[in-house]
Amino acid sequence: MARRGKNEGTIYQLPSGSWRAQIFINGIRLGETRTSKTEAQKWLRETLGEIDRGFTGRGSNALISAFLIEWLSLRSTAIKPSTMDLYECTIRNHIIPYVKGMKLSDITPQIIQWLYLKNEQDGVGKRTIRVIHSILNSSLAKAVKLGAIHTNPVQVVPPPIYENPEMSIYSEFEITQLLLAVRDTPLEALVYLAITTGMRQSELLALKWSDINWERNYISVGRQLLRKYKNRDFYASLKTRSGKRTISIGISTIQKLREHQRNQSALKTRTEEHWQENDLVFPSTAGTPMHQRNLLRLYKKILRGSGLREIRFHDLRHTAASLMLNNGISPIIVAKRLGHSKVSITLDTYGHLIPEMQQESANFIDNLITPIAIELHTNCTRP
Repeated sequence: MARRGKNEGTIYQLPSGSWRAQIFINGIRLGETRTSKTEAQKWLRETLGEIDRGFTGRGSNALISAFLIEWLSLRSTAIKPSTMDLYECTIRNHIIPYVKGMKLSDITPQIIQWLYLKNEQDGVGKRTIRVIHSILNSSLAKAVKLGAIHTNPVQVVPPPIYENPEMSIYSEFEITQLLLAVRDTPLEALVYLAITTGMRQSELLALKWSDINWERNYISVGRQLLRKYKNRDFYASLKTRSGKRTISIGISTIQKLREHQRNQSALKTRTEEHWQENDLVFPSTAGTPMHQRNLLRLYKKILRGSGLREIRFHDLRHTAASLMLNNGISPIIVAKRLGHSKVSITLDTYGHLIPEMQQESANFIDNLITPIAIELHTNCTRP
């Protein structure tokens, strides 16, 4: 048996030829059997690393609720604050209330399936249940890796199928009606920019005046507003590298932003005592980031007052994409403006919105390959 020093664990070979790694922590023995000594050593190194980062090794006797809280705290430095908030809220509201008193070793595929079903019966959406699935799968995989449980029960339980809500898109006539409806309201420039650029709501609300290049007519998109922020830590980086982009804007959009800037300067003068400068293009009336709930409340109020059919604010992004594609803008350009990492994402998402382009292509190909009879007149008389 190959032994290690105190607090370093042990590795030894079993009669079967496999290798067993073990470590004691807080009176609990953790162990894992691997096919080779190298793999056993790797497991031991990873487990020691987790212990250094705070893993207590309560193992299969631990309550699942306590284990999840510990797992999440260890993940806090590796995930974005917005994801951390989502996971914490999901664990607190949609997992712990259903597994009170259950030990880690009690969790079976049947219990996981029951947990999903109970959440669904309580009105929880399939998207949230998929988040529950992701949390349990990741945390219990870590429990397996640490030797606290032998298998991950989540792996044999399929998550519910989630389908994105069907997108609603305004026609060109409805876009005109919307722009008339938001005229002289606090959302005029915001809605105008949403339609002309296809920017996401979180990107629009994080946009700063310093992101606008007035001479060359473009906007730099480099951050998004967090839904939950603390200590003035308002922003997060964009999800993908392609999300960080520049978007060219037209003269009318520039003029709209100039007008909005003048209106904002007048507001700052009137509310100088309470104004908090953050250089935001679309702040609250106090200069702080506009809360998404306030934006949506005013947006819906304007729609209802105008008589327009209600669509989500996010559907303005879909409307912008449809407007560009249906007017002959190359999908490559549309993808870049929307911040998609691949053109295929744009086409998969919006390809069904451009059926008239199919007919245009069919007519073009017909004209391209249809033989044209050319009559040649030759004069064969010799001079």
